[in-house]
Amino acid sequence: MKVQLEHPVDEIKRLQRCMNDLVSLLALPAMWSGSKPSDIVPTLLDSLLRMLDLDFVYVSLTNLSLTNMVDAAPSETVRVARGSQEHQSQEQMFRPRELCAFLNRWLGDNPQKPYLQERSRIGGEEVSLVSWPLGVQREIGVMAAGSRRVEFPRDTDTLLLGIAANQAVIGLQQAQLLTEQKRVADELDQSVVQRTAELAAANEVLRREVAERRRAEEALAAGKRNLRLIVEGIPGFVALLTPDGSVELVNPQLVEYTGRTLEELRLWGTSDTIHADDLPRVVQLFTQSITSGNPYDFEARIRRFDGVYRWFQVRGLPVRDADGRILRWCSLLTDIDERKRAEDALKRSEAFLAEGQRLSRMGCCCWGVETGEFTWSEELHRIFGFELDVPVTFDLIASRVHPEDIPLLNDMVEKARGAVTDFEYEYRLLMPDDSVKYLHMIAHGIRDNDGRLEYIGAVQDVTQRQISEEALAKARSELQHVASVTSLATLTASIAHEVNQPLSGIVTNAGTCLRMLTLDPPNVDGARETARRTIRDGNRASDVITRLRALFSKKHTLADPVDLNDATREVIALSLSEIQRNRVILRCELADDLPLVRGDRVQLQQVILNLLRNASDAMNTVHDRPRELLIRTELYEGDQALLSVRDAGLGYDPQIAERLFETFYTTKNDGMGVGLSVSRSIIESHQGRLWAKLNDGPGATFSFSIPRGPDGATGAESNHDMRMPADTDAY
Repeated sequence: MKVQLEHPVDEIKRLQRCMNDLVSLLALPAMWSGSKPSDIVPTLLDSLLRMLDLDFVYVSLTNLSLTNMVDAAPSETVRVARGSQEHQSQEQMFRPRELCAFLNRWLGDNPQKPYLQERSRIGGEEVSLVSWPLGVQREIGVMAAGSRRVEFPRDTDTLLLGIAANQAVIGLQQAQLLTEQKRVADELDQSVVQRTAELAAANEVLRREVAERRRAEEALAAGKRNLRLIVEGIPGFVALLTPDGSVELVNPQLVEYTGRTLEELRLWGTSDTIHADDLPRVVQLFTQSITSGNPYDFEARIRRFDGVYRWFQVRGLPVRDADGRILRWCSLLTDIDERKRAEDALKRSEAFLAEGQRLSRMGCCCWGVETGEFTWSEELHRIFGFELDVPVTFDLIASRVHPEDIPLLNDMVEKARGAVTDFEYEYRLLMPDDSVKYLHMIAHGIRDNDGRLEYIGAVQDVTQRQISEEALAKARSELQHVASVTSLATLTASIAHEVNQPLSGIVTNAGTCLRMLTLDPPNVDGARETARRTIRDGNRASDVITRLRALFSKKHTLADPVDLNDATREVIALSLSEIQRNRVILRCELADDLPLVRGDRVQLQQVILNLLRNASDAMNTVHDRPRELLIRTELYEGDQALLSVRDAGLGYDPQIAERLFETFYTTKNDGMGVGLSVSRSIIESHQGRLWAKLNDGPGATFSFSIPRGPDGATGAESNHDMRMPADTDAY
């Protein structure tokens, strides 16, 4: 990433100040030589406040040998910037005690995360915070700085903070060592003083000379070691380059990782240190940066000591002198292999998911119930015809839902807010071009990390399937009509064929009888015999009608134990798709204490299915209210099981209530008028009763009751016939 440069003159001045500050920081160990920790920390904090234009700076020491020394520095020290006019406001904003408490919580105690950086709110102000460890694993302590400047920390700030942290470590360690030396020397001095004052004086002079010589040597070596200490003290892989881009110094971590010496790493442009596929691009970017003097930032695969290449992010920053000349380049290498592989896997997964959704015409969505936020896949936006950048809301969804299906949408939202775990719906969309789409949605409720309810769902465009099913249903209806006509024709032909011969015999015998009676004298015996044959043929015709009637009616039913609730659930499962296509909202209230009944399970399910379909059909023309259908079971009159089906349709005329169950009477335009008649016959064959009544509101309720089975009856008992009453006429 390129840094936006300031005005050249200001930039030069800033860099000059940076170099001066850097020199000042490098000179701190010499200034601290012989100082106590209580003097080192305040000096460091005051220097950083002045150099970096900070609002506050904070140091916490964790090394027990430092914090427990006599007259040692306190465990926590904080400095707040002071100004002539802003002094009181800043002190009120950044109170030392509250600031220490906040920074303790922010820094934490995890040495595996030694470096933190974020922008936070303190005292009502947005403050940029950065921390730096004192020691590789914060074994000495931690330093934190804060500034209201948005750009803080800049690269120079980071560099100065890192150097200051290392210098503080050096100074504190030297102070610790010096204090320990003084303690030993004092003890030795006391022992020597007890023996002879002259020897003590000579020893003190010698000690001072040795100390001065040591300080001089340490000051001389500090400059040589300082650069290496900075590099080695920075966590991660670091390299220092000359102004022309040659490798000058690398930290031990990088040498250990690559398994190569410094001389070998200097030949990275011609060796296999960088992957061959990445090398041309890296050389081009690196050359451009070295030539222009701009920072570089690129990703490349670097060879590990075992020959494995891993992805790294390589960032380089030039360090300039007061005249703007580049003194060296600081390069930081960060291992991003796991992140890179995760990003690639995520991209592949997203691509597969998007292609799968496109092929299956299925989109995914997520809805947070409390927040009201929607997350939709690209395919779901395409199904609804929404732009990808348009925020999805309930109002936007409702603008696409077919007006007749708005009650279904409201019912779905009501159930979801009622914490229903799973739900499934079919509804329609009315597109801007007036075309209609049929959608099938299924959703599952889960809880997020905060315990809030959200739903993960899938929506499939089933328009083509719906069109195919409607075409198939139409073909089946036409086929059923043809079959009904054919069956009726067959029945008519059978009746005509069977009854024709007896009727012909009756006519012939009647004519013969008349002729015999007109003779003179009349043939009474012959007429009597002919009359007997006429009676015989009449009985024969009656037997034919009875046999055909028995063929198309039930004379007995099987009597098995039947759980009416289970039978109802099976019928609902078989009819659910048809009910949803009619946009009917089905509700069930099945009694838990419902007794078993005895009868034919298939016949009873035929009655339930007929009542459900009639209720659904009764609401086809309802558009001004929800199409609600309620099926209920309960105990009735103490010893009977009652099932009722309640709809919200148009109801029926009370004057024709008794005709509803007549054969061939129907209120449907395409009905045959046999469904309710057959249903009543089945219920009556089970010793039950079927009736209808109008609701207090819209619609009607059809109910039937059946006596409960004998106590102790089980499905293992032998079946027996339940005969129809002799005086019950199914028609």
